[in-house]
Amino acid sequence: MANASYWDKFVLGMRFLYRIIPLDERTKLRHTYWLAYRFPALRQVVRTAEQQVLVELDLVPVPIGNAMAPGADVVAVSAQNAGIVECDATKTAAEIAPLRLGAGQPRARRVHAGTRAIGYKGLRDEPMTQAPPVTLLAFYLPQFHPIPENDAWWGKGFTEWTNVGRALPQVEGQYQPHLPGELGYYDLRVPDVQRRQIELARRYGVGGFCFYFYWFAGKRLLEAPLLQYLEDPSLDLPFCLCWANENWTRRWDGYESDVLIAQDYSAEDDLAFIDHVARYMRDPRYVRVDGRPVLLVYRPSLLPDPRATAQRWRARCRELGIGEIHLCLTSAFDRLDPSTIGFDAMVEFPPNNTAPPLVTDRVRKLNPEFSGNVYDWSCFPERSRNYADPGCVFYRGVNPGWDNEARKPGVSNIFVNATPRGYEEWLANAMRDTIARFSRRDQRLVFINAWNEWAEGAHLEPDVRLGYAWLDATRRAIERVNAPAALPLQRVCVVVHAYYPELLDEIVEMLAHWTVAYRLIVTTVPEREADVRDRLRHARVDGECRVFENRGRDVLPFLRVANELADAGEELIVKLHTKRSLHRADGDIWRRDLLTKLIAPENVRRIHDAFRGRADLGMVAPDGHILPMNFYWGSNQESVYYLCRLMGVAHADPGKDVFAAGSMFWVHLRALRPLLDLHIDEAEFEAEKGQVDGTMAHAIERCFTVSVRAAGTYLASTQDPLANALPREDDYDYAESSRRAVS
Repeated sequence: MANASYWDKFVLGMRFLYRIIPLDERTKLRHTYWLAYRFPALRQVVRTAEQQVLVELDLVPVPIGNAMAPGADVVAVSAQNAGIVECDATKTAAEIAPLRLGAGQPRARRVHAGTRAIGYKGLRDEPMTQAPPVTLLAFYLPQFHPIPENDAWWGKGFTEWTNVGRALPQVEGQYQPHLPGELGYYDLRVPDVQRRQIELARRYGVGGFCFYFYWFAGKRLLEAPLLQYLEDPSLDLPFCLCWANENWTRRWDGYESDVLIAQDYSAEDDLAFIDHVARYMRDPRYVRVDGRPVLLVYRPSLLPDPRATAQRWRARCRELGIGEIHLCLTSAFDRLDPSTIGFDAMVEFPPNNTAPPLVTDRVRKLNPEFSGNVYDWSCFPERSRNYADPGCVFYRGVNPGWDNEARKPGVSNIFVNATPRGYEEWLANAMRDTIARFSRRDQRLVFINAWNEWAEGAHLEPDVRLGYAWLDATRRAIERVNAPAALPLQRVCVVVHAYYPELLDEIVEMLAHWTVAYRLIVTTVPEREADVRDRLRHARVDGECRVFENRGRDVLPFLRVANELADAGEELIVKLHTKRSLHRADGDIWRRDLLTKLIAPENVRRIHDAFRGRADLGMVAPDGHILPMNFYWGSNQESVYYLCRLMGVAHADPGKDVFAAGSMFWVHLRALRPLLDLHIDEAEFEAEKGQVDGTMAHAIERCFTVSVRAAGTYLASTQDPLANALPREDDYDYAESSRRAVS
């Protein structure tokens, strides 16, 4: 840049001027914000000067890394990243306002798919101690090894992993590609892979695998992993077979009519098929109902005469000494009474044949050429709350999400809003329904679609982003069905982020006078851990200490802990932090007012009773600190809109929505579900550089109340927890109003 030296001198001059102005730091910062909004070209300059002053006064950590070279492009990029609308200085405030309320452009994830998200679950150390009340059978795809046919059809070395790795997100918020976790890009010819799969299945309560079996008039594909399993009795997890009886086509590339290998049905082939699978059904590990081996057919309607085929199979099995068999069809394409075709039962196969809500027009496309369909997965747990009588022998099925973008790039079927907690509820309801309809233990089967359908975004196996979350949700569902219902709201979880441990004492002192039972969890950063533990020990408080990197201020640690508490069945949280607000002269006054209104003993019982008495109460925020959203956007508007879209809320309503300034409140975990279930990538939270606004943490601070609204609950103030809170109409002493900034 030719004029870089002049620019550098100008920036240095601004820094010097900022430092010597004879005003307190609060006043300086208020003028900084005013300048940043009034004069877009000065934003980078005033922010740089402000940061320099804060660092030199030791009010924030020294920024990590080198700053970008200054210039006009940098100013534009900085403003865009901060969510600030560039405005013509000649426009009036009325003309500017509509620009500020815009919904913004679709936003791609700012991080690589191989990062952890909020909700990541590590491996459970302890084995299952309770027997599952039903048998959970997970569909299992054996296509994770090369075969000559796939080499010829798709290229040398092709396996299902080839599809998985190429997927790209097509719509906002979509998780692609799905990257495997512990097991990696495995090859099913390696015996230890299946051994580890069985260990994981048992640890989390999966009772068996339902292997897809590929038979084409005597030709068998992908059978090596099944034969390996059959021949090794140490692989002791039960199993059964599902005949995937479709033609094998190039449909993954969009060419449905290009058949690679076709089915050729005949009476002779019926007998040849059952003769071959009889070796599997004789195995003692094979799944049986009333002593009868279970055999699934994916699409029996493709058989010329499914009743005749069923009769041939039954007769042949009796001749072979196997005896009676238990024939099942899946509901993937056929929805009929199994008895009408000579079968015994139907297996539910979501998401196929389920008529989920189509929401393609409600999501933002990242790829303008995307022509697939987007559906709302959340309908499945909702429907499971009121199962209808199936009218036949019917085995429930569930699935942990669905997204076949890897197989059908740009024309895929994507299900949004799939979450481990939603899956847990769905699975628990499916198990309860199964227990109610079947009296015998061997009849109680529930199918999971699937164990390892990586290219269809449906896998229990651990991935990089959420770890063992889907397996963990499976185990929690089992524990939920086995355990008696807990009494609600018997205690409060107090979650305190102690970046400044010296301020923890005043919180502990106030908690000591509570008459409500509570559980104390203190989060902090590594360099403060020893101090926090010492203070808890000296106060003789039974508090848990969790240590996280210094990222996302108090917000990211809180979301991590809240996610854990939600999975553990806790219900009520008080969110606090050792708020110092070093950029303000009145930070101590602000903090003490927040704490007094939230956790002073005289207020606690009243708030707690309100939560016990009102099922629709979602959050209680400190009176006087509930602010109109659009008066205090700061640099967070676009990020707030982005989070709103992901939560399924069209936008924050600037005329009605409010937020709890100071980020301290009581909240029911039910009201946080819309936000927690986004599973925001932890890397979306910026590295700590002393930012005073415009970060993901600041945006989420404003979205806590949006989550409350999205959950169908209401926000109250500490003054009256039984009524909807009203925002304050006068100016807020602790923040610069965006309203004044553009007036």
